[in-house]
Amino acid sequence: MSPSTDLSFQPLTDAFAQDPHPFYDALRARDGLTWFEEFDVWLAARFDDVTEIVQHDKMVRSLDHIATADEIAEQKRAQNWHDMPHHSRFVQFSLLDSDGAVHDRLRKQVFKLFTPVMVGKLRDDIQAYVDRLFEELSGRDEIDFVEDLAAHVPGHIIGRVLGVPDEDCPQLRVWSENIVQFFDIDRSDERKELAETNTTEFYHYLLELKAARAADPKDDLLSLMIEAERVGQMSHDEFISTAMLILMAGHGSTIDVLGSGMHALLKFPDEMQRLRNDQSLMKTAVQEMFRYESPLPFFHRYCTEDVEICGQTYPSGTKFGVLYGSANRDPKQFPDADRFDVGRTPNWHIAFGRGAHFCLGNHLARLDMDIIFSTLLKRYKSIELSEPEVRYKRGLSVRGPEALKIRWSPV
Repeated sequence: MSPSTDLSFQPLTDAFAQDPHPFYDALRARDGLTWFEEFDVWLAARFDDVTEIVQHDKMVRSLDHIATADEIAEQKRAQNWHDMPHHSRFVQFSLLDSDGAVHDRLRKQVFKLFTPVMVGKLRDDIQAYVDRLFEELSGRDEIDFVEDLAAHVPGHIIGRVLGVPDEDCPQLRVWSENIVQFFDIDRSDERKELAETNTTEFYHYLLELKAARAADPKDDLLSLMIEAERVGQMSHDEFISTAMLILMAGHGSTIDVLGSGMHALLKFPDEMQRLRNDQSLMKTAVQEMFRYESPLPFFHRYCTEDVEICGQTYPSGTKFGVLYGSANRDPKQFPDADRFDVGRTPNWHIAFGRGAHFCLGNHLARLDMDIIFSTLLKRYKSIELSEPEVRYKRGLSVRGPEALKIRWSPV
């Protein structure tokens, strides 16, 4: 099988950052999957292909069961994913990047606090926090929606679920962003050092927090995880890795989709007015925000044995890149896919993944967004961009505006 290469696919360019969808359109128009040599991966861009791969019972996130230790080490060296002791120990291994019994065991320990019922109990606390934040911004005619509003909510809320003091949450966002940036395809030595240094600092912080909570248990996820470790359901390293993952996942992607969701409402003012007139559409509007600009547009899978995808056979160990951002704009799945529609129904998007790795925090992220946008539209009668150009973050694995300067007028 000779690789089909699309040399025009350049996800580190400014053009891709500003609008990746023409690139995705071109990939979906090609036959089969596309070989992306820079990342040693076969790209799946169509909704059906992405869905087939992530739900396939022979696909995994980790190479642990299909490659030798030497082969894994060589691949890490080739991707500059090596010589990172704390990053390797706590980030490269995680609930997200484990499979089978290990994944099921770890997920079981934290799942109980992320069910719809448990998340629903947080509504009043989230609403009170959001109301206070809006009050603090009430005297300003212009804000950066990303930095002044969106960035303050998800991390604080997930921090409260885990048991992190409010005053520590801004630092956790810095650590999280500096660690997560190394998951993208730009793995320079400078970015590598940044990721390892921040992982080390994060680790030492969690050690201190864990010790404090062990001495004084509370009604939070940290206390539940400490008990899980005590009875042998988690190791110490799994405790640290899981705490890091939950905090990192609770920051960046929700901030990004809040920003891109606000931008979508501004680009489609008729849809914003429609939502303002009928806030019963808020749940479908939030789902549409995840579809329209998926905040985590790229993930990977490996096949554990030979598989047939798109009529081609791929050998065991093949790496597949699943482009959620492309799949969620596939016109064969979503009529008028490039239109933002706050009432889109049905909307079976794949922004939260599928199968065993379906996003654990999806209910909490959607509740955060529901409350923020509902409150925003009730408090402000007009919202518009104050700067015409909105720059988006560079990279294949992230999608969100760097900043979003808006003017608003209170009701």
